[in-house]
Parts: sequence; structure tokens; C-alpha cells
Amino acid sequence: MILELAVLDVKLHQTEEFEAAFRDAQRIIRASRGYLSHELQRCVEKPNRYLLLVRWRRLEDHTEGFRKSEPYQRWKALLHHFYDPFPVVEHYVAVNSTPCE
Repeated sequence: MILELAVLDVKLHQTEEFEAAFRDAQRIIRASRGYLSHELQRCVEKPNRYLLLVRWRRLEDHTEGFRKSEPYQRWKALLHHFYDPFPVVEHYVAVNSTPCE
């Protein structure tokens, strides 16, 4: 399993619009091959900062499958204009933990 991590800094005063757009966009990612789960968390100290965690079966499911898909274009249109700066996305693997089944 691969954990995708992205810190999303949303433009000030656009958090409600972002959250509404994300509710629509999450349907897109859920339908992607290799998708396992996701969660979006809002920062307590910086209310316009979010943490997006997406679990994928393989790295390529995200980097090749999702990002090069037609549905990704819709994802971009719904969400990318909210970010300032544009987020850095990183991928992680579990170390010394019990794997998900």
C-alpha cells in the first residue's frame, strides 16, 4: 500500500467553496483503479490548511493511472484553482507496522 500525502493551502476565505468542491471531487478519486481510501483533515491552527491522505494499492495507480486519466482533468478543474501555493505531493510506505488488508 502507498500513502499519498498532500498539504493543501487553500486561498483565504475560500474554504467553504473548497470543501463543497471536494465533496464532488472525491467521487472521482473513489472510482479510480487502485484507490483504497482517503481522508481530508482541516488544520486547527491554520483553518485554510488541509491534509489530504489517499491510500493506493501501488504508486503507479496514482502517478500513472489517476494522474493520466480523463477524470483527473475534472479533478483539476474542481480543485486546483483553490491552492496557493500549489501543493507538493509525496508518497509513503509503512515501516514497522501491520499492513492493511
